Amino acid sequence: MRLAIFFAAAITVAAQPADLAYTALRAREYDTAVAQFQAAVAAAPKNAALRKDLAYTYLKIGEPALARDQFRVAATLDPTDTSAALEYAFLCFETKQQAEARRTFDRLRRTAGGPERDTAERAFHNIDDPLAEGIDRWKRAIELGADNVSAHSELAVLAEQRDDLSLAAAHFERAWRLLPEKRGVLVDLGRVWRAQGRGAQANAALLAASRALEPRTAELARELLPVHYPYVGEFRAALTLDPGNHELRREFGYLLLRMNREPEAEAEFRILTQNVPADLLSATQLGFLLRARGQHLAAQLLFDRVLAGNDEELANRVRAVLRLPQLLHSQEGRPASIDAKVMAERSLKAGYLKDALHYFETAHEADPGDFDVMLQLAWTNNLLHRDALAFRWFDLARNSPDPGIAADARRGFRNLRPVSRRYTVSGWFFPLFSSRWRDVFGYGQLKTALNLGTWFQPYVSTRLIADTQQAPNLSERSVILALGIATRPWHGLTAWGEAGSAVSYTRLTAVPDYRGGIAYARSLRRRGWFASTTLDALFISRFGDDFLAYSQNQAGRGRLYWNFNITADAKRQDWANFVETGPGVRVPLAESLYVTFNALRGRYLLDSPSRKPQFTDFRAGLWYAFSR
Repeated sequence: MRLAIFFAAAITVAAQPADLAYTALRAREYDTAVAQFQAAVAAAPKNAALRKDLAYTYLKIGEPALARDQFRVAATLDPTDTSAALEYAFLCFETKQQAEARRTFDRLRRTAGGPERDTAERAFHNIDDPLAEGIDRWKRAIELGADNVSAHSELAVLAEQRDDLSLAAAHFERAWRLLPEKRGVLVDLGRVWRAQGRGAQANAALLAASRALEPRTAELARELLPVHYPYVGEFRAALTLDPGNHELRREFGYLLLRMNREPEAEAEFRILTQNVPADLLSATQLGFLLRARGQHLAAQLLFDRVLAGNDEELANRVRAVLRLPQLLHSQEGRPASIDAKVMAERSLKAGYLKDALHYFETAHEADPGDFDVMLQLAWTNNLLHRDALAFRWFDLARNSPDPGIAADARRGFRNLRPVSRRYTVSGWFFPLFSSRWRDVFGYGQLKTALNLGTWFQPYVSTRLIADTQQAPNLSERSVILALGIATRPWHGLTAWGEAGSAVSYTRLTAVPDYRGGIAYARSLRRRGWFASTTLDALFISRFGDDFLAYSQNQAGRGRLYWNFNITADAKRQDWANFVETGPGVRVPLAESLYVTFNALRGRYLLDSPSRKPQFTDFRAGLWYAFSR
């Protein structure tokens, strides 16, 4: 029975995510490998080798941007790893981040050695020489009279890629001044100003661009803005830079109204009605403000403009205030989905995500075949942290005949797939021969976990603990059926507990079984070398409410490694308190199957007259694990 406690504890925790990731990688199950690598990285965020392997797996599924980000972190964690830095630089160039690619190659050509330095030198000049030539060419063109948006923009782009930020900022600003309606240039200008340390000016440019009519421009700008809603001073700075931005001014006016600053809001709406006569919404709001102050004649002039316009909804709002009969809406010939999409995009632009979701759902009901609406529903649900719904919408949208929509949907689908699985089925099996006990033991577990989207996961478990000896007190010889709960890994730490029954397959009896504990695991891989450690502490009710702790450590290169293990228990049983060390080898047999051989020399920590203080143990095991 004492032996059963030790071996039951030694295999309580299932295979670590890193092992499952490498198993899936060998089986070319790349989506599973990505999910397991992500879990392994979450448990060991400072493990540069795991991040590199995750990056290479991202490349196999066609995600260079995600791979680039992992190589960046790996190179930061291990500054001596020039191969990771080179991969990062090449992927920066591939993903249109030429400035960062040039910057990284420049650093490596000065600091790296051997072939890496030569590679970085060639790559740097392949980027830098054409940039220098292009800058000189566009400078000459502008000097000869090509003072247009295209010339200044091209020169600014090349200057930014060459890290000449002053030149880039000057020409981005000149390009925008030539054509202020082209607010996409403001995104570039804000990005360069921020890189120069001109934060306030950068935020003003980005805020103005974020309220542009072009959805792509607005989206790019919002990604670069601070997460908070703009302050009054930030609105004023953006309007000083871009006074013709009517969308921004209207939003600022409504913000002032919500802050009970009616005189300031009235000034903004007055500017809009003067400069944009077709802006009936601003005219309506200004009319309401004037009427509230008793200026009925001035308000009536604005209301007449609205009543004569083509916005029936606004006109009816005015009629309600003036107590005039309402007019019926005429929507013939105009699909309802168009109105809903327009309202959804406006809500999204203003940051009202729940309103945008409602309108996108309405648009989908009106036109179920609009794949763009499906994609927008996916992204909006994702922003609202409703990943399960977002995952389903991405799944639908990736069938779009539009290549751009389908590509965006596939990327979102892959990113959410690991966290959107409702159930995860995993298993491991480990038959083992031990010369110390002159017995063959069989261990295994099948576990189905339920993903609730929280920090813990309930699960159903079936364990097998068996051996070939005839003496029943040397093993549990049971199938253990249990319900359990486990936390998600946090910096390598997991807590778990389960309750069930152990059914003896020899005596056909069942007894209650309660067990639980904590598990800590970390691993490191670098240039072919690896090291790993696990520390487990657990409670088992069936054996006198005993607590047992053990640490297993390995370090080596390739298939060869060295073991150092220590085990102890709360009841201080002489057999369960020992240390052992010795060499080992892991031999792969198939994609998800390998054999282990370990030759260990151990010493008991407690004296006992019934046995020698030292022992030798040769162990041979067959390991298999999977996760679906």
